[in-house]
Amino acid sequence: MLRIKADTLTPVTLSVNGRKHRAAIEPRMLLSDFLRQECGLTGTHVGCEHGVCGACTVLVDGVAVRSCLMLAVAMADAEITTIEGLTKHPAFPAVYRAFTEHHALQCGFCTPGIVVSAMAEMTGQTGKEEALEEDINNLLSGHLCRCTGYLGIKAALRDVAHITSPHEESGT
Repeated sequence: MLRIKADTLTPVTLSVNGRKHRAAIEPRMLLSDFLRQECGLTGTHVGCEHGVCGACTVLVDGVAVRSCLMLAVAMADAEITTIEGLTKHPAFPAVYRAFTEHHALQCGFCTPGIVVSAMAEMTGQTGKEEALEEDINNLLSGHLCRCTGYLGIKAALRDVAHITSPHEESGT
């Protein structure tokens, strides 16, 4: 078993979902690992560990980021919001309902990351009355889902954004 000397650990305090979390960690610990191991927040999933799959998406100061690409020690001055923190957001019930009604999840592995990105998009749409289909495609371009084929996810995101797809408008 690998033993880490106490003098190689760095004390860090991170603000996660409005609470302070203190720990002594290795300087190379990823934010995704900090959230899961030190905070016990397992809704942030770790998939590819290369920032490609989007499963580890969290909000850092309101911006959706891949937590597997961020060092925890670099987040000391940031406000981090995970899927667990977003469940308290007033818009979350509508997102949950849309994902359920449109069968937008199957195994659920990618779902937290997609919901976090959707919530970031919803709360960051200042001056924009409705999302465009292109916005949904751009949002989903950073997420890999192996179960749903994205149709239910897109329908849920359209529902949440109160838009209809061009196919629905033309009746095809």
